Amino acid sequence: MNLHEYQAKQLFAEYGIPVQDGLVAHTAEEAVKNAKALGGDAWLVKAQVHAGGRGKAGGVKFTKDLADVEKITRNLIGSQLITKQSAPDGQPVNCVLIAAAADIAKELYLGAVVDRGSRQITFMGSLAGGMDIEEVAANTPEEIVTFSIEPGLGIQEHQCREMGFALGLEASQRAELQKILKGLYLLFNEKDLSLVEINPLAILEDDSLCAIDAKITIDDNALYRQEVAAWRDASQEDEKERKAAEFELNYVTLDGNIACMVNGAGLAMATMDIIKLSGANPANFLDVGGTANAETVKNGFRIILADDNVKAVLINIFGGIVRCDRVANGVVQAVKELGLKVPVVVRLEGTNAKEAQVILKESGVSIIPAIGMKDAAEKVVAAAINNGDK
Repeated sequence: MNLHEYQAKQLFAEYGIPVQDGLVAHTAEEAVKNAKALGGDAWLVKAQVHAGGRGKAGGVKFTKDLADVEKITRNLIGSQLITKQSAPDGQPVNCVLIAAAADIAKELYLGAVVDRGSRQITFMGSLAGGMDIEEVAANTPEEIVTFSIEPGLGIQEHQCREMGFALGLEASQRAELQKILKGLYLLFNEKDLSLVEINPLAILEDDSLCAIDAKITIDDNALYRQEVAAWRDASQEDEKERKAAEFELNYVTLDGNIACMVNGAGLAMATMDIIKLSGANPANFLDVGGTANAETVKNGFRIILADDNVKAVLINIFGGIVRCDRVANGVVQAVKELGLKVPVVVRLEGTNAKEAQVILKESGVSIIPAIGMKDAAEKVVAAAINNGDK
């Protein structure tokens, strides 16, 4: 689960991490009121969306005029902000953060992530903070300094010092960075984070450090024990992915036109690979799990058919714990009840596969059977092409 910037900064403040003063606003009038409350003579109006690249997309505006604060806020709230990291049609702007302008001398980058390779929390820092950190990571990764934390030991002072030296900080700033790193580490563990970023971590004109922006992602598997789960903003999430979560299905939207319904993440990945090898692109990742039944299949269909790009559906089930006859019944019911208008290719192997084939054959519905993954992929690609030409 992603947090908005203002929410992430609230957590930062709770863990002793210095943040830029700011107040969230849901209306233009509230934005002006907040700017006055913050004081000063310059402010930032920052669209609150779950997508990076806001600055280049016009989602962060600087102004010294209260009238502009009102105008900018009025234009942003209710709009769809399209960035390089947003959905194609953008993310809805429901509120803005009014922040007091800061006197920034230099911009750094600081972040932490769960490194699956080492199974440790890894911190990252760079002198090249700011809007183009993604390009830095892609083109000059040597500019990013990292260190991993041994879980049994926790973050060590020498690691903090080394990061401070790598970022070119003075002694007082290194001491401040140590507090920030320790605060981030504690926050990361206590709130079950999978990612945290401060970009930029600014060196201000008075030589102090300050988090100007904040990004936090919380592990979805730990939300049941986190009070901040109540902060979830469903408007920022893909509607199909949100609905899939309600059905306890693992679904991710992709940009192809062949929908996949598979049991098991490994088989789902292999299915997407063979679709690619057959010359097409998957429209989604959908793992219906190891206990799929008729209702699970129907729910899966409801989600994947909500995607207007889908031209064909491939169901690829290996029946171990899952009984293929139950899946077949679900496919037949879904085709009949939901009024499917796209071709469906079905490959069922394993427990009760023969019974499943009989159910499909005698159902009277238009289903394309397949034997083996290669056959299934070729048939669904051909069906998608034919359907797309209609």
